Amino acid sequence: MASRYNFGVYHWRRRFRSIAVALVAAVVGVAVRRRTNDARVRLAAAGVTIGAAGYIVRVLRRLLSPPPWALERAKYDALATRLPLADADRVLDVGCGTGRSLAGLAPHASPDSVAIGLDVFDDRIILGNGPALARRNADRAGLAATPIIGDAAALPLAADSIPVVTACRVLHDLEATAADRTLREIRRVCEPDGTLGILELPLTPDGVSRHPEPYWTDRVTAAGFRIESLERLERDTGTPYIVIVATPRIESDDG
Repeated sequence: MASRYNFGVYHWRRRFRSIAVALVAAVVGVAVRRRTNDARVRLAAAGVTIGAAGYIVRVLRRLLSPPPWALERAKYDALATRLPLADADRVLDVGCGTGRSLAGLAPHASPDSVAIGLDVFDDRIILGNGPALARRNADRAGLAATPIIGDAAALPLAADSIPVVTACRVLHDLEATAADRTLREIRRVCEPDGTLGILELPLTPDGVSRHPEPYWTDRVTAAGFRIESLERLERDTGTPYIVIVATPRIESDDG
């Protein structure tokens, strides 16, 4: 089984802008070198031209042949081991993007399960971001996936139809109202005895000043879930993660 994946090229617009700046520098360097007889100026201009050309080649090489990403399994393992993935015939991953979370959850899923990866698949940030890339990455991890284009706040799925739903590093990117709608939609499609697993950075949507743990537990509860566990996953390097596991709350739970 492959353990490394190409998950797309991030910030490709910024890279193209940097190529344009380097190209201008190279052209200026050539023009200056042609218009002066000063040896030192010509040498400096040549250096600028060579440096800019080298930079353009390096950036283009990265764009055309992106290096594989090493999958950080610990965070996905921390979530997956708390979910009944091995018993689920279907799994919905909300905001699957290029399939990174699908690949991360794959080792814990049943070999007979089908994963549905939902995303808007916006390629303005990640070059090549689309259903085909998500499907390929899930397949390389050994998970059969059906990526679908859709809005997380209006899931194109039937009510009470998904036994396990995951949302990995996606809710904080939504506006607060959209995050609430998404959680309510997840509750709608989640089976009555299903499970929701959330993997989040310790962040909240723009405009929210509350601490992440109580904020997200309140939002999940308000959407109709009961919190089963909440943990902060500390890492030796980098930002910690919040792992939330919840189950649908039914009317008898409130009585």
